[in-house]
Amino acid sequence: MVAYMTDFSTEPIAVLETRLAHGVHRVATTLLAEAAVRPSVPLRALAQLRDFLVVNLRHHHESEDEDLWPRIVAAVPATALALDELSGEHERLDEALDRLAAVAVSDGWTDDSSDETVGSGAGQGRGSTGDAIRDELHRAAVAVRDTVHGHLAHEEPILFPALRDHISPAEWAEFSQQVIATTPPVAGHLMVGFLHEVGTPAEVELMLAALPEPVRPLIPAMRRQAAEDLQILRGTGS
Repeated sequence: MVAYMTDFSTEPIAVLETRLAHGVHRVATTLLAEAAVRPSVPLRALAQLRDFLVVNLRHHHESEDEDLWPRIVAAVPATALALDELSGEHERLDEALDRLAAVAVSDGWTDDSSDETVGSGAGQGRGSTGDAIRDELHRAAVAVRDTVHGHLAHEEPILFPALRDHISPAEWAEFSQQVIATTPPVAGHLMVGFLHEVGTPAEVELMLAALPEPVRPLIPAMRRQAAEDLQILRGTGS
């Protein structure tokens, strides 16, 4: 088949969009693990990034298991075993995401302070609850980061050739639009910000062009908000 090529890349659009999505997963999981133990980062900011990661990673691998893998197997039955093994890794990722989602980050702050304590036990003065939450969040985030990075290292040598050689542009467009339509609306501006960190301006423009028309005018504001939030998470905000 003739692969769709952009005028700035030799990659089919399916490979390009998947590569960018995986880049976001790598950068975002690394950031949460690092930011969790940074005292200057408000717990609210950590909770937002955690929630973004949990819903987007789940949605990503569920879309692969339920929609993309069957498309690939239909075209190349010999890939069934390898894709089944990747789905097994998705199950292990789900377990790590469950632990990450269970960290009660919001228990460490009130409406008046991003890092105040609200612990009920003796000795739960300011900072003690927040420190315990950060430590628990860090451990859970490291587990997710390591699982994601290891999984992508296994997945990409299988997935990229399959996308390149066996998924038509029309089939990818159908899959991609379904993914966009069903993505949970949780901190979507962070996706815009991370995409700009892992892709070239032309690559990001192409990927964001697939967003629904009502969303496109909001992209500049989403980009600005993401830049502010990512500065805070990295401890470089004013």
